[in-house]
Formats: sequence, C-alpha cells, structure tokens
Amino acid sequence: MKWLITGGCGFLGSALIRNLKSEHGHQIRVVDNLSVGKPDSLSGLLYTVHENLPAINPAWDDENIQIFVADIEDDAAALLLAAGADVIVHLAANTGVQPSVQNPRKDCITNVIGTFNYLDAARINGVKRFVFASSGAPVGEVTPPIHEEIVPHPVSPYGASKLCGEAYCSAFFKTYGVETVGLRFGNVYGPGSAHKSSVVARFLSTMMAGGTLTIYGDGTQTRDFIHIEDLIRAIRAAAVVPGVGGEMFQIATSQETQVIEIAEMLREIATRHGVPFPEIVSSGRLPGDVMRNYSDTSKALRVLGWRPNRTLKEGLEQTFLWFNKQKDH
Repeated sequence: MKWLITGGCGFLGSALIRNLKSEHGHQIRVVDNLSVGKPDSLSGLLYTVHENLPAINPAWDDENIQIFVADIEDDAAALLLAAGADVIVHLAANTGVQPSVQNPRKDCITNVIGTFNYLDAARINGVKRFVFASSGAPVGEVTPPIHEEIVPHPVSPYGASKLCGEAYCSAFFKTYGVETVGLRFGNVYGPGSAHKSSVVARFLSTMMAGGTLTIYGDGTQTRDFIHIEDLIRAIRAAAVVPGVGGEMFQIATSQETQVIEIAEMLREIATRHGVPFPEIVSSGRLPGDVMRNYSDTSKALRVLGWRPNRTLKEGLEQTFLWFNKQKDH
C-alpha cells in the first residue's frame, strides 16, 4: 500500500512507520513541519528529506521513506502529496488540552483547517481510506466509560477542534464517499515519547532529570493508558478492514487508572532498578481537564477485531527502561 502519514516524524507516526517497514511492499510518504518530531526519529531506516515541494506530483519511492517538510495548513501541499495514496493517516495536530487553552486560535486553525485540507485532498485525488486521530476530548465531562454513542460536549478548545475533525470526516464519507475512520485514542505512552507532555512521559522525563514531579489536582483524576504498540495495531486495522467508512472507534484499554496510581507504579519500578524517585508536589487543577476518562472498546473488538494486548504494568516497565537508557546517551 501507498501510505501518506501526516506528522510522521512524531511519536505515533514514527512508531507506525517502523511497524510498516518491518514488512516489505509498503511505500511511505510523510508530511511534517518538523516543529516537534524530527527525521532522526526514523534513524536506522532509509529516508530522504525534501525541504522544498516539487512543482508536479512526485513519484512514490519503493525503498526510501519520503519526508516532505510542509505544514498541514498548506492546502496546495496536501493536494500535491496525496496524489496516488491508498490511505491517508492524519496524525499531525496541535495536541493536548493545555496548548489549546493557551492559544485556541492556533488550535482551531491547525486541527480544523489542517484536517479539512487532507480530507479534501483525499476527495480530489480519489484516496480510498482516511484514518483520523481523535481523542476522548470531544466527549467532555461525562460519566465513563466513554463510548461512541455519547453526545459530545467538549470542555476544552482541543476537544472542540477534534470534534470538528470528526464531523468533517462524517460529512466527507456521507457526501463524497471517502472512507473515513475516526479513532479516539486513549492516553498513549511508550518508548519514543521523550518529547511528549502527557502524564507518563512527563513523569519519566522528570524522574530521569532528577526534578520535582508535579501532580495537578489531587491525583485522583483518571485516564485510560494505552501502549503505543497496541495503538499502532488499531491504526493498521482501521486502514484496511472493509466496510468501516464513516465509523468512530474508542481505542484504549477499558481500564480506569488514577494519575497518582501511575506515580506509585513508577515509584515501584524505579526503586527496583535503583533509580531515585523524585519528590511529588501538588498543584492546582488545570483548566479544561476532565476528572474521569476511560473507554468502552467493545465496538473496536466487534468491528475491527482489535483488542489491547499490553498490560499497564509491563508497558510502564518497558517505557521506564527506554527512558533510563536514553538518559545515558
């Protein structure tokens, strides 16, 4: 298959590409503005970086991963680079609640216009499948577990912008026949997440730097933590399973875990490996954050044939070891 992956140099994108490149036959094109992810996230793989976009549709490369440095807000780039693709996996976004609270306009432009550009490029170029990375944020403050039939009421600008993306996916399927598949990701963690600001990555980065670990609120807020390897299997299923156009899926573990429980699990792992665990301090609850968030993933099992495999305990151990190894480099 010919894959166009936006945000392909980031945490999720680079993990997906490494998974695809473990097989033969996939041709991969990346769109990334390199504001967060960098090409060296694909170290060990063959890739070429194109700083300037070509004047005409470029040929797909059988060997090298093609990295095109472009912003998803550039509609002309989207139209050019989507030509010939079998599937677009749209991962690039302004991610996280707090950046959206601090700059809601940027969040809107990046997440709404950026998503529209690649949906429209799929429509014009006849790309069959479009996989959209969403989250639980569109649903807002509800009594979990979150499922696909809950009426969304976003709390944060990030949730609102992702809900707009979901709505455009639905419209492009119903009106134009683009087979859009929306995936509402849980809280993703795993090796390769050093630049992320999500809970597990932030805790581990702080631990390795010897800093003070801050918990916002009282630590009883809950999330559904999903390992990157499980997430990648869900993306791949969403790209190929027939008859799922226009559908939305919760991609998580159906397990509710408090933030303070994550800290205590990491304390146990760190102690066992002889790594000092930092002091924990409390700070005020952040605006836009919801208190409880975990998912009902039964639809993903029933329709995509997908279920998570990694336990939180083994996933945290693997992620800790990766962060600890990076500290020495």
